[in-house]
Amino acid sequence: MVPEVLQEAETKMSKSAEHLKGDLMGLRTGRANPGLVERLQVEYYGTPTPLIQLASIHAPEARLIVIQPYDRAAFQAIEKAILKSDLHLTPTNDGRVIRLAIPALTEERRRDMVKMARKRVEEGRVAIRNIRRDAHKDLEELESEKMISADELTRGNDQLQRLTDRFIVEVERLGQTKEAEILEV
Repeated sequence: MVPEVLQEAETKMSKSAEHLKGDLMGLRTGRANPGLVERLQVEYYGTPTPLIQLASIHAPEARLIVIQPYDRAAFQAIEKAILKSDLHLTPTNDGRVIRLAIPALTEERRRDMVKMARKRVEEGRVAIRNIRRDAHKDLEELESEKMISADELTRGNDQLQRLTDRFIVEVERLGQTKEAEILEV
């Protein structure tokens, strides 16, 4: 019983950490990275679709992202999605590809990006703590229904706390790596 609860909590925490990693990839660092726009939602034939499904995206230079849509009809929708996003980038379209020039970040903009990264890391920590809370509640229910003993509950909670600490450290590491990347000039 306890191992199943812990396994489920570990799976959820892992997914939460992966989600944070994807979120942090979407933060601009002053260097071209396809991850910056891959998850951007484009209104394509009335359906929000991730940009990665509509075009090939690559960064041939340190300050340039090139987006080549698979369907010419998607050009305007992709441009509109980029302009509406919080990336503050202006696309240029030559009829075949869309180019995004990534300007160097100002010191003020870097600080804003670090604040955003810290906010997202905090949201990741909260998500992991919520998973811990739910797993703790499940363990207590098992103990109240006499399916596990009080000793097993204590051991399970200790293991759950170690698991939580491990994922909190991973989330912190992701945040510190992203901060260093943002502040790199």
